[in-house]
Amino acid sequence: MVKKIVNMLRYRKQFISLLVGVPSYETYVEHMKEHHPHEPIKSRKVFFCEVQEERYNAKGGKVSRCC
Repeated sequence: MVKKIVNMLRYRKQFISLLVGVPSYETYVEHMKEHHPHEPIKSRKVFFCEVQEERYNAKGGKVSRCC
């Protein structure tokens, strides 16, 4: 029972980020280190700004979903 609770708490941040549509910066960094080791890793601020730009301005500033 305790292991289940620990696992649930471990993934809560990831769940909340996905719920609001913000990808995990930590996951991005891990991916870059594993698959693109010679490319520079964006700062957290740049990563977040690009994610927001991609999400909200992908269609010329028109949001194509309800929320």
